[in-house]
Amino acid sequence: MRPEGLDHANVRLRPQDLPAALAFYRDLLGLEEGPRPNFTFPGAWLYAGGRPIIHLACRDTVEAPTGPSPSVSFEHIAFRMRGLPEVRTSLAEKGIPYAEAPLPGFPLHQLFLTDPFGLRVELTFDMTDPTNTA
Repeated sequence: MRPEGLDHANVRLRPQDLPAALAFYRDLLGLEEGPRPNFTFPGAWLYAGGRPIIHLACRDTVEAPTGPSPSVSFEHIAFRMRGLPEVRTSLAEKGIPYAEAPLPGFPLHQLFLTDPFGLRVELTFDMTDPTNTA
């Protein structure tokens, strides 16, 4: 058994929070809203490269997740991005704070920001890609 890659992340939220989630993941990050199964609850599937990578699942109550160990949490989700200068400009224009973290010894540059619900989001840029240089 060997995974072929990460399929998707599921973000569970209240129905009234769906507009804020779409504003962040769709409108700010550029994911595309696409087909979603006819579930009995509202939500959205957001696509990148033709694949649904973020599932927004709306429930009237959102309880804190429970797991086998109180000493572990899911730290962040990362997106591979292009156009670092444009992304910096867009975040600045929208007043969205972020931290920069170049990776020593790797041609990668990361931006860390927080979604409207406090989830940490990483944007990773391959610095060998000419769209990521100033």
